[in-house]
Amino acid sequence: MEKHDNTKKVGRPPTLLNRNQIIALARLHCTMQEMADFFECHVDTLRDNFSKEIHKGRSEGNISLRRKQWEVAVENGNTVMLIWLGKQMLGQVNERLDSESDVPLPIYDIIDSNPDSIKIEEAK
Repeated sequence: MEKHDNTKKVGRPPTLLNRNQIIALARLHCTMQEMADFFECHVDTLRDNFSKEIHKGRSEGNISLRRKQWEVAVENGNTVMLIWLGKQMLGQVNERLDSESDVPLPIYDIIDSNPDSIKIEEAK
């Protein structure tokens, strides 16, 4: 005699998500909502069940981006990228040169137009 299970199942049917696809989307820095839309699931499903994969993918994306920045800056000699990486990675900053006081530097007038005998006097 066969026994039938007449109990009702509670909740949604399980959604099968591909871990490699989750990592690939996270590598591209897709938002949680974008990934949830792609898989047609709730954001909490991803957050609760795939946080390790998402973290791994985002880290791999950061490494890839850093590698390309390094290539553009160092191997291709992109000055702007070199300066930016120096600031980000080495803590380099643009500093304003200041005198020890807040007194503005003096302005001088050139009195004689003969370049061989230019005299400089402080403006009054």
